[in-house]
Amino acid sequence: MIFLDRTAVITGGAGGIGKEIAEQFRREGAKVCVIDRIPNEYFTGDVGDPAVLEEFARRVIADCGKVDFLVNNVPPLMKGIDSCSYEEFNEALRVGVSAPFYLTKLLVPHFAPGASVVNISSSRDRMSQPQTESYTAAKGGISALTHALAVSLAGKVRVNSISPGWIDTAFTRYEGPDAFQQPAGRVGNPADIAAMVLFLCSDKAGFITGENICIDGGMTRQMIYHGDCGWRLED
Repeated sequence: MIFLDRTAVITGGAGGIGKEIAEQFRREGAKVCVIDRIPNEYFTGDVGDPAVLEEFARRVIADCGKVDFLVNNVPPLMKGIDSCSYEEFNEALRVGVSAPFYLTKLLVPHFAPGASVVNISSSRDRMSQPQTESYTAAKGGISALTHALAVSLAGKVRVNSISPGWIDTAFTRYEGPDAFQQPAGRVGNPADIAAMVLFLCSDKAGFITGENICIDGGMTRQMIYHGDCGWRLED
């Protein structure tokens, strides 16, 4: 139990990737503090609201006294330029960039020696589908925020980010072109991301900070043309 007596704070930790991260931290002995809109046993609330973040941070410190690990995982709204309003775009940035910044800021005085922050970005920070501007902009922002925080918090907290590719939160097994378009030969699942989060928070990653690690089965490295890997572009 490598994280015994450590405190892990996880945003969006009640479902999907965040839930798997929380469960793996618990299995390694950590005390886990989750905030999510989904009702959960620790704290239910909207990270896009700064007053909620302040209340959450106060509770974490009152309960635990310090923070060893912070995982900023809540996903922003995904809407495109045709349908996304100005208010919705700002909401995506508020949840996807401003909230991780502010929660980190609130916890800075309480990070334990050797603390680590892991931000969950997306492979969309480097590639896009049509009509995904709000999500993609927020994920690009959190990737850039990561290296800025790593420099500002040098010597106190290591800060890294992970950019997942296609992750099926139901652990569905895909075959055919869905699998073959990724050099790893399969679609990812939350355990793939959680394993890297725990590594980045461990002493084994003590010389890694300011880094973004893309976990996408190699999908962003493989060039696929019409007819390759069973994939066909339809008009």
